[in-house]
Amino acid sequence: MKIDADASEQDLSVDEVKAAAREKTTNPIVILLGILLLAVVMTFFVESGSFERNGKLVVPDSFVVLEKDASLAKLFAVHAEPDEGTAEPVSLVGALLAIPAGLDRASGLIFMVLAIGGMFGILTRSGAIDAGLERLLSVFQGNLYILVPGLMIVFSAGSTFLGLASEYLLVIPIMAAMAERLGMSRLIGFAIVTIAVKIGYLTSVTNPLPLTVAQPLLGLQVFSGADVRFVFYLLFLAVGIVFTMVMVRRHGGNTGETIEFAAHAMSTRHVGLWVTLVLGVALLVYGSTKWQWDHEELSAYYMGLSILLAAISGMGASGAADAFVFGMKKVLMAAMLIGVATAVSIVLSEGQILDTIVNALTSMVGDDGPVIAAQGMFVSQLLLDFLIPSTSGQAAVSMPILGPIGQLTGVPEQTTIMAFLFGNGLTNMITPTSGTLLAYLATAQVSWTSWARFILPLWAIFAVLAMILLGVSVEIGF
Repeated sequence: MKIDADASEQDLSVDEVKAAAREKTTNPIVILLGILLLAVVMTFFVESGSFERNGKLVVPDSFVVLEKDASLAKLFAVHAEPDEGTAEPVSLVGALLAIPAGLDRASGLIFMVLAIGGMFGILTRSGAIDAGLERLLSVFQGNLYILVPGLMIVFSAGSTFLGLASEYLLVIPIMAAMAERLGMSRLIGFAIVTIAVKIGYLTSVTNPLPLTVAQPLLGLQVFSGADVRFVFYLLFLAVGIVFTMVMVRRHGGNTGETIEFAAHAMSTRHVGLWVTLVLGVALLVYGSTKWQWDHEELSAYYMGLSILLAAISGMGASGAADAFVFGMKKVLMAAMLIGVATAVSIVLSEGQILDTIVNALTSMVGDDGPVIAAQGMFVSQLLLDFLIPSTSGQAAVSMPILGPIGQLTGVPEQTTIMAFLFGNGLTNMITPTSGTLLAYLATAQVSWTSWARFILPLWAIFAVLAMILLGVSVEIGF
């Protein structure tokens, strides 16, 4: 009886500690609303301007400043349609309107996240997740020296060669549950997937998403230079694995020890659920690359897969529906986060200061030699990606500008591509305006502030490594 009482007191103290930690953590919505307000202020103090565009591509040396009335009265304006050749700052009302507009613009991603959350609600309630993890861990006996590097190699390869990113939303809840089963926080499981995916995008050996847009804009053959990028990929992957293993040990993982897990036989239903899930992921990867599925097609696919899993689970229609709703509730916060993040880019676009910022960032690329110029390109891409998280979108905006600058300063075309890839990949690793990162965090049920504190040291290491590799690229004429 004494033992039970002590256990209850211990549980209570753990709950109190968790509650205190939550009170000290800033809600990510507060952070994003602060960024949105900053964007509104910038539309008043940053001059508006625009580039000429050929479709989505920016025409170099075409930037013009637009007239703008930035008086304080405009802050409280309800709506103002600027005349041609002029601009208007965004009011507080405009900022509020940008939030539902952001929800609407990002609706495809939002619905996809909700569908994935519902699907994993079904898998969790059925017991398939727990049973599958027990079986997996019994095979490896919880040896993290095998599990973590192996998983990171597989995940990063999918990203750097095929451009997989949103497809891993299915995997993140499983990895988070695995980390918990091994006595660590969900953050570790989330990091195993996310660090690997971001490494893949940092180097993009044959990643079609950035390369098919960026390389032709500089007159390069698509996927050219893959051999050098593969070497860079191995370097970043090695650093990422070492960092992750250090954090695993710090968070309580027994990296060098095996843990005894009973190899319980999985039920027929659990086997059926896992086989269906694995085949579903395989078809997802094939379909998204073969037929270029967008968020709408992916959401429909997840809904269909959820119905199939519900039928196999044996929970019945009502039970499966309850489990689906339960899973959606777990990721509901993501909808507002993604909407507000998208609202930031809407405010910058409506205030017509985005092109001004792009034009200012390109001035960071100096004429002090190609090595310094390459570093300037990298830093400008880091900052630009905060405003334009889309990889292909950033390529369409920045490459037509940085390409000619690179030619004038002696920076090789492939190095210009690497500056873009490094800047884009690094910022998307941590920026709260990235819809994909917010979707990852939502499915893992990890807060952005926790992730930012965790990843910042690796982010700094990667930034230094990127600058070194850019210097090497210039020196070898890559």
